[in-house]
Amino acid sequence: MSRRARVSPAEAGLPDGGGRRRTPGLRREEVAVLAGVGASWYQWLEQGRDISVSPQVLDSVARVLRLNNAERRHLYVLAGMNPPVPQVEPDKQRDMCQGLQRLIDAWMPYPAHIMDTYYNCVLYNDAAAMVLGMRPGITQNCIVDFFTDPMYRSRALSWEQNARTVVAQFRAACLASPDDEGFQAVVAELKAASAEFTDLWERRDIEEAGQIRKEMDHPLVGLLCFESSVMKLPARPDLAIVLHTPLDEADTAAKLEWLASPEGRRGAMYPVAG
Repeated sequence: MSRRARVSPAEAGLPDGGGRRRTPGLRREEVAVLAGVGASWYQWLEQGRDISVSPQVLDSVARVLRLNNAERRHLYVLAGMNPPVPQVEPDKQRDMCQGLQRLIDAWMPYPAHIMDTYYNCVLYNDAAAMVLGMRPGITQNCIVDFFTDPMYRSRALSWEQNARTVVAQFRAACLASPDDEGFQAVVAELKAASAEFTDLWERRDIEEAGQIRKEMDHPLVGLLCFESSVMKLPARPDLAIVLHTPLDEADTAAKLEWLASPEGRRGAMYPVAG
């Protein structure tokens, strides 16, 4: 009822009929007509009665009431149905990206990056560039680079231990959208580029994204030990933040502090063997 009261007849494309209306916004009968359902059925829906509903009808009601993505998902829950996949509100895309860049910059001197649904790297901080080798001119798809970027492969001491987990987590993401051409394109690219990926992909392992231990051999400071954590954002379900937390091993935190210092940045400007 509260959502119905927000929408005026003019906004819904209806004549206001003149005079005063006892009900603010749309009447039940008007919502029913615009959504293509019976007036009695719609009244029962508002009253929470035990009636049969379909996703198509709920989407029609959501369209008429101008529900945002969160409200549309809530409508499904109220109707006792599985909610649709979260979507990004268009007006949040730019502001959220600016805020996320500030977030990962504040994570300095520890590596952090943000990737989209297909594991494309959207944003990364300076530490991710210095330690993980993220840089312009490479694919910048995190799973493609995991298998094909020679710089990352040369530094990743834990590569073999983590490869199975990385592929299993990517398969889980793919299975959430089995007909998505974006996932199919990434898998096809990897199969063409890496026999190692193909072998792991054919094992059909599935694992939810979580935490992975990473060990890196950096050419300037040597061994670095991290815990890599993947976190989803309800407001941006198309993005995930990957934060690398230094472990209490190999003096990792102090080494990262040095790499981010002026002296460390100057050292990174010159080629180093290995």
